[in-house]
Amino acid sequence: MRFISKISGALLSLSVAGGMATTAAAQQGQAPLSAEESDPRVMEWMVGSPPPEDKIITQPDSVYFSFPRLRWSVCHLREFLPTEEISRGLGAPVPLSYLPPDQLGEYADEIDALTFTPMNSDEEMTWQESLGANYTDGLLIMHKGRVVYEKYSGCLTEDGKHAAMSMTKSLTGLLAQILVTEGRLDENARVIDIIPEIQGSAFATATVREVMDMTTGVKYSENYADPNADIWVYSRAASPLPKPEGYTGPNGYWEYLQQVQPDGRHGDEFHYKTINSDMLGWIITRVTGKEVTQLASERLWSKMGAEQAAYQTVDGKGVPFAGGGLTAGLRDLGRLGQLVLNGGVINGKRLFPAEVTERISQGGDPSKFLGFPTMPGGSYASQWWSFHNDHGAYAARGVHGQTIYIDPTAEMVLVRFASFPTAANGRIDPTSLPAYQAVAEYLMSKD
Repeated sequence: MRFISKISGALLSLSVAGGMATTAAAQQGQAPLSAEESDPRVMEWMVGSPPPEDKIITQPDSVYFSFPRLRWSVCHLREFLPTEEISRGLGAPVPLSYLPPDQLGEYADEIDALTFTPMNSDEEMTWQESLGANYTDGLLIMHKGRVVYEKYSGCLTEDGKHAAMSMTKSLTGLLAQILVTEGRLDENARVIDIIPEIQGSAFATATVREVMDMTTGVKYSENYADPNADIWVYSRAASPLPKPEGYTGPNGYWEYLQQVQPDGRHGDEFHYKTINSDMLGWIITRVTGKEVTQLASERLWSKMGAEQAAYQTVDGKGVPFAGGGLTAGLRDLGRLGQLVLNGGVINGKRLFPAEVTERISQGGDPSKFLGFPTMPGGSYASQWWSFHNDHGAYAARGVHGQTIYIDPTAEMVLVRFASFPTAANGRIDPTSLPAYQAVAEYLMSKD
């Protein structure tokens, strides 16, 4: 990716919103700054009246998603890209339930001191050490519906918001699964039967379920080292900035989806390709007549007691990025995770049928799930990741370390925002997944 610093902000718009761009330090083979060294407060990005030239992060003049800039940018995406709001409505927020202050402090100390052994290692690590190792910006843990641990760092403050990256996909998948369960969306229908404009695209003959589970046979490469890779064509199409003179490619997410070519057979294998999520967003919009942002507000944010509005980046035609554009508050994603864990109930209100969670937690077919060594035996369904471990855990996941990790056995919801230097969660899982298991077992011991 030696050419990444030369491309325009327009080309980067999709990569930034979806968190798919790798970082400059990693590209050059350099050891990145530590979490402490790269803390935005230490780096003093955008501090001053005006800030010094070398501390300014702008769009499109700088690569604002390169490390260590990304550690500031993940909390400031609205300053770079247009967005649509996911409204929390007009009602008062419903406060989360917390342990009593003395117990909360006790739990925090004990969790910080927990030890575990990372994957492929013989050396133990403490929970506290793992926070820095994974460049954690915020972490919330709920047990049996109560907050037992909450920390903020990096760019994130208690009243701030953070990019959710590809956790957006799980929000899109949740909305789709609600519609399927309620009988408003036929998961066996072909995409072309819902969206006739997709005729001529490889998506046309896929079923809704194949799109939801990313088992479509569609051509789409995310090889950043190849300037002709599909990701760059998609990025140019999705950019909300004016198209350059002479541009003749697709304009917007949906126009791009209409020209996707086939690659393999639908239903054969799981392939993680972001375009499936945007295809699903189009399906949801066509079936309901509402954008995914509006539906998320009506069905979730305005009814789950959210304390902050969320927002979602959009393309040049105002279409929300269903595959990676969400930014939200830490506690509100805790509410969302608790809502899913509770089978659609929160604050004594049912927002969707229990069958929605049952289908999501069931996961997909592990035999179709290959190429993820940190998740052996895992699967993917309804845009959620299933671990198929002893606790039946499943998760929303986003690059650079974002997660909503749900452990039904421990009755635990864990939300983490992070700004890890490189995008791939395979680099973070070895010190994250064992840590999650350790804290789940700790919470179960407290019962």
